[in-house]
Amino acid sequence: MPIAIPSWLLPILMLFCSNVFMTFAWYGHLKFKESPLPLIVLASWGIAFFEYWLAVPANRWGSAVYSAAELKTIQEVITLVVFAGFSVLYLKQPLGWNHGLGFAFVALGAFFIFHKW
Repeated sequence: MPIAIPSWLLPILMLFCSNVFMTFAWYGHLKFKESPLPLIVLASWGIAFFEYWLAVPANRWGSAVYSAAELKTIQEVITLVVFAGFSVLYLKQPLGWNHGLGFAFVALGAFFIFHKW
């Protein structure tokens, strides 16, 4: 029996998955600096293809629940969360207090986007 995912959650999950693909497409090659750039670009395009198959439907379906500004804000917050994990776990580049403070300001901005006055 298929699992029913709430309409408010499905675009968030899809955007999270699309961001994992896009983060690898944009930054995964940094561990392979000896590889020729044209090969890296082609591999990144191949990875990004799958990102689009998730991001475009996520935004289409998400627009039934969220405004465009809210969808973009969700995507940006997810991007920071995914990138922070990717940076630490895959690239082995630690994040400092300044990164945390910057991410906190983005989170504050997200709060204002979703807060109805």
